[in-house]
Amino acid sequence: MIIFDSHCHIDDSSFDQDRKEMIKRANENGVTHLMIAGVTLDSCQKALDIARANENIFSAVGIHPHDASGCTEETLEKLKEYAKDSLVKAWGEIGLDFNRMYSPQDTQEKWLLRQMEEAAKLELPLIFHERDTKGRFLEVIKTSNNIKSGVVHCFSGSKQELEAYLDLGLYIGITGIVTIFKRGENLRKLLEYIPDDKILIETDAPYLTPAPQKNKTRRNESSFLPGVLNKIAEVKNKDPWKLARQIFDNTTSLFKI
Repeated sequence: MIIFDSHCHIDDSSFDQDRKEMIKRANENGVTHLMIAGVTLDSCQKALDIARANENIFSAVGIHPHDASGCTEETLEKLKEYAKDSLVKAWGEIGLDFNRMYSPQDTQEKWLLRQMEEAAKLELPLIFHERDTKGRFLEVIKTSNNIKSGVVHCFSGSKQELEAYLDLGLYIGITGIVTIFKRGENLRKLLEYIPDDKILIETDAPYLTPAPQKNKTRRNESSFLPGVLNKIAEVKNKDPWKLARQIFDNTTSLFKI
């Protein structure tokens, strides 16, 4: 089985003591490729450093909505510099998050649109974050003509939102939430509406540890992805090996790898 972890944060300090071992475990479990999503300037630099030091690890640059208050035009210029590296394959993680409101709504929306503009100029796919926006995220991105390709990472929306994302040509990122009995119930119901050629699989590591690993450790890692893929295949009644290949191809297609 060959798997691409399409969204992780292995630059996180929780991996500083055993990052190489964690990457080795991932490879041993068929997770051969990883995409590290940036959220701040510092994390983008660290992610790129990790990608440079490891085979088949790539990075994305972007400012997370939590950190939008600190974003400036100078920030975007620095991200554009990072994006010149051949290992940078996407712009993200960007979007809107109204759950904790670490940055004001108007600030989040301003820098979401500006980052979409810069990504379009560079012809980079977008990695989107959406949480608790009650449809506002869709309203905002639909005002832009800068969606060429992208993925809604950690999808947790409604059937109507799912259909809208697919209509925009976006891929849908599925996390370990799909393995969790109660929290993943709605996501499992919606899997049948996601075409196989529009699915990506991700950890969001070190967050969102899937079952059963979450009963033993709080830190998620890429080696746990085969269980997530098997759950998706089970729910969709698909051969897991064929589905794994399809999702891997989806990911390499989106990121032009």
